[in-house]
Amino acid sequence: MRPLAALSRRRVESPAEPSLRVMIVDDSAVARAVLSRMIACHADFEIVATACCAGEALDALKVVRADVILLDVEMPGASGLEALPDILRMGRGARVLIVSSMAEEGAETTVRALADGAADALPKPGIGNFAGHFAEVLVERLRKLGRAEREAEAVARDPAARSIQLRAMPSGPLGCVALGASTGGLHALLEFLRALSSPIGAPLLVTQHLPAVFMPYFARQLESASGRVAHVVGEGDVLVDDHIHIAPGDAHLCLERSGIEVRVRLDRTPAPSGCLPSADPMLASVADAYGDEGVGILLSGMGRDGLIGARRLVETGGAVMAQDRVSAAIWGMPRGIAEAGLASAVMPPADLARRIADRAGAKSWK
Repeated sequence: MRPLAALSRRRVESPAEPSLRVMIVDDSAVARAVLSRMIACHADFEIVATACCAGEALDALKVVRADVILLDVEMPGASGLEALPDILRMGRGARVLIVSSMAEEGAETTVRALADGAADALPKPGIGNFAGHFAEVLVERLRKLGRAEREAEAVARDPAARSIQLRAMPSGPLGCVALGASTGGLHALLEFLRALSSPIGAPLLVTQHLPAVFMPYFARQLESASGRVAHVVGEGDVLVDDHIHIAPGDAHLCLERSGIEVRVRLDRTPAPSGCLPSADPMLASVADAYGDEGVGILLSGMGRDGLIGARRLVETGGAVMAQDRVSAAIWGMPRGIAEAGLASAVMPPADLARRIADRAGAKSWK
């Protein structure tokens, strides 16, 4: 095994803000060296280990802690995808960022990695194209993921920091459940849907920040996990109870009601969050179509997408729930809901599903 932290540099660290610990796992020595130099030139990072295969990475994780693990997918022996569950277990809360050419060329592989617990994915350019925009995006992703891990650690040590004021949950009929998610959200969505095993008698809507090319594979993952029909919506689709209706990668999922029938209306108007698709128009549309029978759920994701729509839903008598800080890969979107006092529950995804099942009069546990 290569010497641990062989590529790290000594820096003066602030006790209040220690360096973010990064591990690089890639079978290419050139890629490891380039990524290491790219990261090490920033004073707020420390390369704690590098590994050329999954086995080396698992050995390293026995003796070092990492906040973020950069993981290639195609490697000799166990692939990054095959080793991901063990790396997550041994990483003790470390966020995994898939950095691979497969992140762009192999949409199905990337979606599988995100479903299995990777927090995010970034296409790896050719060896000669590592500099410039890629370096900027990589460092930004690392900071967001690494700080999320530090925040989760702090909360785990201080339960009082999780104190949130909750709203009462409406007890009337359940008309529609709309879920919004981004970074780390696919894994959370699957946990929610697996726990929601019984029919709820209402349609489910999903807005997940993913490129359009990923959406067919994403729909298959949700269908497999939930046992429900899942499909990417088209203009004019009629909502069906217990079907999962997924926003396409290039439009907001909005609704229009005509009597008892509710249809999909696709909208590409820029959202305040800058996201396309955005959870804000979806939740606002649920508020208009379902009022106090609508429920919005915000899962792991960066930023504050969903906050405006959630406020609209609450104003019309609907309910909003959020994933808790400890279970979320990135507590950005759910945090906005919780800290604004809009949430009726702040829990891990499986517990949120049980709250939905209770309201629907179903049993979600086996």
